[in-house]
Amino acid sequence: MSKNGTETVLALCAVGAEKAVSNELRKLGLKVDDSLYGRVRFKADVKGLYQALIGLRAADRVLIETANFKAADFDALFEGAAAVAWEEYVPKGMGLKVAKVRSNRSLIKAETTIQAMVHKAAAQRLCGKYKMNRLPEPGVNSPVKTAEVRVYIEKDMVSLLLDLSGEPLFKRGYRSEGGAAPLRETTAASILLLSGWKRKFPVYDPFCGSGTILIEAAMYAWDMAPGLGRQFAIQDMLIADAKTEQHVREEFRSKIDFGQSANRCIRIAGSDEELRSVSIAVSNVARLRDIAEGRPAKRGIRSPGEALGVDIKALTMKEARSVFSDPGYLVTNPPYGKRLGDQSMAEEIYREMAGLALRFPGWKLAVITDHGGFESFYGKKADSCKEISNGAIPSYFFQYEL
Repeated sequence: MSKNGTETVLALCAVGAEKAVSNELRKLGLKVDDSLYGRVRFKADVKGLYQALIGLRAADRVLIETANFKAADFDALFEGAAAVAWEEYVPKGMGLKVAKVRSNRSLIKAETTIQAMVHKAAAQRLCGKYKMNRLPEPGVNSPVKTAEVRVYIEKDMVSLLLDLSGEPLFKRGYRSEGGAAPLRETTAASILLLSGWKRKFPVYDPFCGSGTILIEAAMYAWDMAPGLGRQFAIQDMLIADAKTEQHVREEFRSKIDFGQSANRCIRIAGSDEELRSVSIAVSNVARLRDIAEGRPAKRGIRSPGEALGVDIKALTMKEARSVFSDPGYLVTNPPYGKRLGDQSMAEEIYREMAGLALRFPGWKLAVITDHGGFESFYGKKADSCKEISNGAIPSYFFQYEL
């Protein structure tokens, strides 16, 4: 850690979700420095690192920025990487690999050479500190843990990042099956946060699939931190603090409220025309309940009674109707052309979605789709549209106020 006990940290997210992540960090009490193109930079002590890892809904990874320096050639890159105090993070017996490299508008561009150079510099420093000839390497049956480093170079400024997440943060632990084309959990959380939905309003998803949007809404409504059911790479590093982690987990768990308190009225519902998708969605909600109550998430098909107030039914989009007395938010991920295998079928569904306005009078609509021409088929121009990525799929987020 730095002398004042804080680190410069990056939260990686979908391009377009930076505002949602920045707002989350501020609510956690962490200082945001800046945000740009799928990255939000902030300051955190050890407690803040655990708060970010366990509590962020819209971020895909959390990484410590171990160094930020200018390098116009490979000698400067090597010297900058070798100057990092890797021994303050990576324990003896742990391997190290450079997992990803990106260079943009910079003099050094060869990504494989950048990867090799940073790895050589970090390994040389660690071997010197630990009196070793070479770093451990994982084999087929080897239990060696590996620290992962990312290198981003923008206009000759090098950022070296040490991953604290391990598995990406969208892996919450509640989803054993994702259906035909699952929406990434962090993307679902992002569009809910960006839509303006709050738990005092009802929310409905008429194309719920495996239930990702509804489940992310339930977690938000319950005040459940998304990372409570999983572990992180930080736990194998020298900056790990088991006591602080336990304290942060207990703080988050103490906030969970399934809606029994007087000031809560949680109304979350959805539907899908495929009975199998509905069964998967109900089972995923039940697994979320397991995690929320501190149990291992039980696999297999679960009963609708275990869905804890999240009402999911087998209905076509044309059959979906509001089951609530007041208007709320329709938040949905309708079938993509890529998902159906037929773009014209997707466009026909978008036309039919115009009927939602009659069956959900006064509701707001938030749609994420890969089809940039959604508005023309839906028949109405959106009040706002922004680009947002769903994993590797460039998508568009359309919002209709009414």
